[in-house]
This record gives sequence, C-alpha cells and structure tokens, in this order.
Amino acid sequence: MPAHKVKLEIDQGATFDKTFTWMTGTDKANAAPVDLTGCKARAQFREELESDVVLIGLSTENGRIVLGGVEGTIRLFISAADTAAMNWQSAVYDLEIEFPNGTVIRRMAGSVVVSPEVTRGLVIDVPGRFVDDGAGVPLLGD
Repeated sequence: MPAHKVKLEIDQGATFDKTFTWMTGTDKANAAPVDLTGCKARAQFREELESDVVLIGLSTENGRIVLGGVEGTIRLFISAADTAAMNWQSAVYDLEIEFPNGTVIRRMAGSVVVSPEVTRGLVIDVPGRFVDDGAGVPLLGD
C-alpha cells in the first residue's frame, strides 16, 4: 500500500500537535482503526529527498510521536521551542510504523511548510497591555 500523502503545515514558534487515525476497510461504513499496540514509529524531515541532513526527527522513542494502540491514532508533537528553532521553510518527510513482528509500513509522506513567526519578544503583564521585554519599544504603556 502506498504512503498516504499529507502536507504538514507548521507555525514557527507555536506548538505543532496533529493526530491522525489509521483506518482500514474499503469504505467508511466498514472502516476500523488499525491496532498499533506495541508498534514503534519514526519520521524524519529533510530539506529534500536526497539530503543527508535530518532537519528534525520524530519518534516514539523521543516522544514526538505517540501511538494510540487499538484506537489507531498517530499523534505528531513538536514543542513551541523546537518549532521556534526551525530556520527552514520547507522540507519533505515520511513516517514509518514498525509492528512488533518487524513489518515496517511507510504510512504517510509529503511536504512540510513552516510559516515564519512574526511575533517575538513581547510580554503581556495585564490583559491587553503589552510591555517591552528589553528587546524593543513598548507597544502600549502608561
């Protein structure tokens, strides 16, 4: 079965948290979640397919992928600190699931787009009042 094509869109500086459900069956009426109990998962983002450099790695081992067992869910999680450190705007990826018997299935693949963060260095001390954090000019003040 070919990998399902999914474009991932990440907001730089914001938490990336997406959950997908892997279903089996020929149509929605008889679809059932794939049991991912005991499985491992891994994904790598690279600038281009042939690139040797991994921009970021996600796995069940590093906590950036969480599998939902009998519910068939695949949760991808990248912290706000990690997305803030993304100094690239596009990449490619794929995601592999390894079953307990050693079978590996490439479940998802596609492009990644990072939307650059505009808001940086602001501190809100009271509702609606922005103050300078030392990096710039206050937007609103006394």
